[in-house]
Amino acid sequence: MKICFQTLLAFLLGTVFTYAQDHPFHPPWNTPPESAVNFTIPGIDNIPDLYGEIENPQLVIFFAGNQFMVIDDLIKTFKKEYPQYERIFVETLPPGILAKQIQGGSLTIGNLKITHTPDIYTAGQRRITEMADYFDQTISYATNKLTLMVPKGNPKNIKSLIDLKRKDVRISMPNPAWEGAGEQIKTAYRKAGGEELIHAVMEEKVADKSTYLTKIHHRESPLRILEGQADVAPVWYSEAYFQKIKNHPVESIAIPDHENITAKYMAGKLKKSKNKQAATDFMTYLKSSSAKNIYKKYGFQVD
Repeated sequence: MKICFQTLLAFLLGTVFTYAQDHPFHPPWNTPPESAVNFTIPGIDNIPDLYGEIENPQLVIFFAGNQFMVIDDLIKTFKKEYPQYERIFVETLPPGILAKQIQGGSLTIGNLKITHTPDIYTAGQRRITEMADYFDQTISYATNKLTLMVPKGNPKNIKSLIDLKRKDVRISMPNPAWEGAGEQIKTAYRKAGGEELIHAVMEEKVADKSTYLTKIHHRESPLRILEGQADVAPVWYSEAYFQKIKNHPVESIAIPDHENITAKYMAGKLKKSKNKQAATDFMTYLKSSSAKNIYKKYGFQVD
């Protein structure tokens, strides 16, 4: 049986369109760079945490992934203020994964192997302090607090961290093995409900699979909420704020200050940087009013 080319093409395009509509919340949530061909397929080929010019970059930045929402504005404004830098490559993976990439010298995603040495690495204060020998300069530039992300309408009536130990509540929880947020959240659990709450959420509920430990929580936790796979996700306030900017159907439940924690974000300029002047310029930019205003726009706190 013969099928004309136009009929086959229409079928394939219709299939891709239908598939895309079945995944309305899938990343990338940033604006993809312009290119001759855009072949982003929701749920299959989207690579949301590799951003920009991977070939001969003039600046390479490894951002802790929970800052992915600032990248569009931050890099665009930096290029405007420092027009000599046109090719910038950014990764926004979990900070623990980025640390392993720095220490091991490479990262493979699917069939792509990346061997770039970053000029700048950003993460929480604890990890930057632990890796101090890698840097010749460090700065702090923003802070954040925790909140509870829930589906719009809060169907499980989540009111506090204590509610997370309920048997009927499914949790998307950052894995402390590579997400600094995981340890910070455990500190909040300890403040709210002591070791009993930590044991319930991180052991009992992990064992019965009602706590899901994420592989990449800054993308995964919101998706699990949006796609009905989780009832609550402890996240940074900026992450819930961003989902509401995108008009995604989520809400955030405030964690009181006496149970909450404050995370400090720091940047380190690597001793092995291959683009030393660009790295110095970006460190200066991170402390500028332009950068601070962008972080404030997306729900971070700045000095």
